[in-house]
Amino acid sequence: MFLFKNNVLIDVFECSSKSWFCSSGVQKTFESPSTMFRRWLLALMARFGLVGVGFSCCLLLLYLLACKPASNRKKQSLLWPEGTTSKEGFMALLQEREDSHRHYINSLTKQIAELKDALQERTLQLQESLDKAKAKGILPQGLESLHKATMQSDLKEFFRSQLNQAEVTSGVSLPSEYAAIPFDAFTLQTVYQLETGLSKHPAERLVRKDRKDELISTVETGLHILNGPQQHHEDTRRKHTCSPADFIQGLTRTERNRGTVYELVFKGDGPQDFTQLLLFRPFGPPMKVKSESVDTRSTVINIIIPLSKRMEAFRSFMGNFREVCIQQNIKVHLTVVYFGKEEVDQVKSVLDQTTRETRFRSFTLIQLNEDFSRGRGLEVGARAWRRRQNVLLFFCDVDIHFTADFLTSCRMNAEPGKKVFYPVLFSQYNPAVIYRNSSHLPPLQQQLVISQETGFWRDFGFGMTCQYRSDFINIGGFDRSIKGWGLEDVHLYRKYLHSKLMVIRSPSRGLFHLWHEKSCADELPPDKYKMCMQTKAMNEASHGQLGELYFRREKERHLDR
Repeated sequence: MFLFKNNVLIDVFECSSKSWFCSSGVQKTFESPSTMFRRWLLALMARFGLVGVGFSCCLLLLYLLACKPASNRKKQSLLWPEGTTSKEGFMALLQEREDSHRHYINSLTKQIAELKDALQERTLQLQESLDKAKAKGILPQGLESLHKATMQSDLKEFFRSQLNQAEVTSGVSLPSEYAAIPFDAFTLQTVYQLETGLSKHPAERLVRKDRKDELISTVETGLHILNGPQQHHEDTRRKHTCSPADFIQGLTRTERNRGTVYELVFKGDGPQDFTQLLLFRPFGPPMKVKSESVDTRSTVINIIIPLSKRMEAFRSFMGNFREVCIQQNIKVHLTVVYFGKEEVDQVKSVLDQTTRETRFRSFTLIQLNEDFSRGRGLEVGARAWRRRQNVLLFFCDVDIHFTADFLTSCRMNAEPGKKVFYPVLFSQYNPAVIYRNSSHLPPLQQQLVISQETGFWRDFGFGMTCQYRSDFINIGGFDRSIKGWGLEDVHLYRKYLHSKLMVIRSPSRGLFHLWHEKSCADELPPDKYKMCMQTKAMNEASHGQLGELYFRREKERHLDR
């Protein structure tokens, strides 16, 4: 057998394995298979090693180029941020990144809009196919749920009808100036309003979370619309992207049965160019949340009043208590916390007389030999309840007149562990000023009229409240460090606002504060004395009635002439 290797023909059979020469005198070469395999493997490993070394050198070169350290001049400018070059470079870098992020956001917004349009188009095509299939009676059973998408189109149609019926793009005929709904003006920081609410501020910062979220989200929606691809396609003259700094002001008003309209004004490309955007937030139809039966017959109300002297007012209060609670057989308990020893015997006499005449015995009289403190008295009265039943507390005052309807609302709007009731009572003006004759006043029931001339909603007062004893104990009760008049009710109200309980705050047509002469003690601290004087002024008469009293002499001189 012959082999050909390196241009040498080798006769294997003629050459002896022990000799280095053949008989013909030509040199013969012999190698085993294992030796040949080792040589081939070494050559292959050498080649792979060379390739690996070359690849490593390339990676090292790229790394050195990418991680080249900054020059000394650049390092120096960054180390001294107060230098002009560093500040300008930093601002330029910020602007560059802001532009990059803005372009990226615009690109994403455009893609989202295109996807929405494509999805809406496919949805319409699918809906048409389902309608045709249902009309022919060949709609598969598994696809019947998809046909419910018509509800979404019906909802859009309802919102469209709300927009058409609201006074948004055109005016409507109104019967008088009292039917006109005014707008509120607003910026990103302030709301300018006619209905001032509790703060009584004509210009108010965005404090209420719902109001702030509503207006800020509306401005953000306007910015998304103005910066969207569809707006850029419609208005090719716009050159810059709008930001919150471009928002100038807005107008808003709410039609309670239709929705809320917003008119937003943004800066344009020039000093005299503006962009006006009109938005409408429609109101949907009412939704049922729950329906349940409430039995209030077994709910006991513990009416607690702190008292110091003022016997005439207490007798008037007990007359109202007998008429509303005892005669109508309402389940209540009366707790009187009396401060001091003077006239306490008269209080016992009034309670004993009520028991003899009506056989009503659900009273508790607690006497404290200390200075008067409303918060202290209510705290003692609430904790004095010893029955196992979780009682409903009504924190009251001796100057309060209430009706049976109010006690019902007290039961309905308070729920242990869930909600507390803070009614807004109607405060009576000075009857002598209202009726202009202090000697011949009408009966009390005729004076309890809710009108602009007879009183006002005491929306700054939080002393009258209905809450369960368990909630009062868990919240920590009153601040016991407060002495005398005022602020203890505000602190308790804020505790509930900071908790997870729902606070029901609404005007009550069955709760009245009867007018009485108010005196502000000189020993009160300045803040409490100021509050006391403000309350005294507001309780006296309306603004117009006080004006008549102040300008009475000018009016008399005019009549004489």
